[in-house]
Amino acid sequence: MSSVLAQAVYPKGLPGGYTIDFKFMASTQVQSSTGTRAAAIEQSLRSIIRGNDEVVRLALVALLARGHLLIEGVPGVGKTTLAHALARTLDCTFQRLQFTSDMLPSDVLGISVYSTEEQQFEFKPGPVFTNVLLADEINRTTPKTQSALLEAMNEGQVTMDGHSHPLPQPFMVVATQNPVEHHGTYPLPESQLDRFLLRVRMGYPQASSEREILRSEVGAARLDEVKPVATGADILAMQADVTHVKVDDSLVDYALEIVKRTRDSESLALGVSPRGSIMLYRAAQAMAYLDGRKFCTPADFKVLASSVFSHRVVVNARYSSTLKKSEQSEIIISDIVQSVHVPL
Repeated sequence: MSSVLAQAVYPKGLPGGYTIDFKFMASTQVQSSTGTRAAAIEQSLRSIIRGNDEVVRLALVALLARGHLLIEGVPGVGKTTLAHALARTLDCTFQRLQFTSDMLPSDVLGISVYSTEEQQFEFKPGPVFTNVLLADEINRTTPKTQSALLEAMNEGQVTMDGHSHPLPQPFMVVATQNPVEHHGTYPLPESQLDRFLLRVRMGYPQASSEREILRSEVGAARLDEVKPVATGADILAMQADVTHVKVDDSLVDYALEIVKRTRDSESLALGVSPRGSIMLYRAAQAMAYLDGRKFCTPADFKVLASSVFSHRVVVNARYSSTLKKSEQSEIIISDIVQSVHVPL
């Protein structure tokens, strides 16, 4: 009931002296609306990405937690398709960068061009000035170009010629890389990996899911049919709602204990940084929000710990094995999480 209608029906107030809190009603309606849009985004993504529901959920966690996503997987499993589908479900700007070894930082950030009319240099924004940036095969470009994204991912701005240029909001980087092929690649350094909220793996789909993919002919033609279900303003509203999800002190202690054990573990040469703790906190809030809850549970932290922490640690060389470093770190983090007492 609107305030105008209420005054028309009850000009002297409600019977019994009761009042209507219109601010509370409006905020409840907004939260309900944003929650419905979040569910619509997830449903739209799952209609395109079959058999990888967990990856779809983590992509939305990164988006709502104001983070960035690194997707690893062999070619052809849908890494680029996921980024395209995410951008299409949002009524936002989208840019794709196919990273190669000859790319320069200016190809990402932009360049200053001298204007004869203005008699001064004019900044021409690069592809990074968008809402969703797909950094395809980010490990195929040089460290100099990779580092060009650091300020954009961490500060939400780009500094050129002594001037800072804010990026449009919301802003999210979805980067992909092939963990198998190492010829002509430049592994991301720890400082770059630490800027990603989550690192997820996209593997081969199960037989039933792959059969469904073939039968439904999910691909470029179906991707073109995806319609936006949320705007940039909706995403900003959902991101604001996520920050109000309650986290009990016992859960904070639980997360910090996991972090402490990564720093004390003999298997790790480098533990989780304070930024990693913050990232897990925000990701757990986003996970709870996607489940329709206004509070976090231990499961939110437990299920996200490996995806948030595994790329932020360095395995001790003395404990190296035949497994890839990324797989070793995931196993170590999982063991640490299992060893920590879960608060009730």
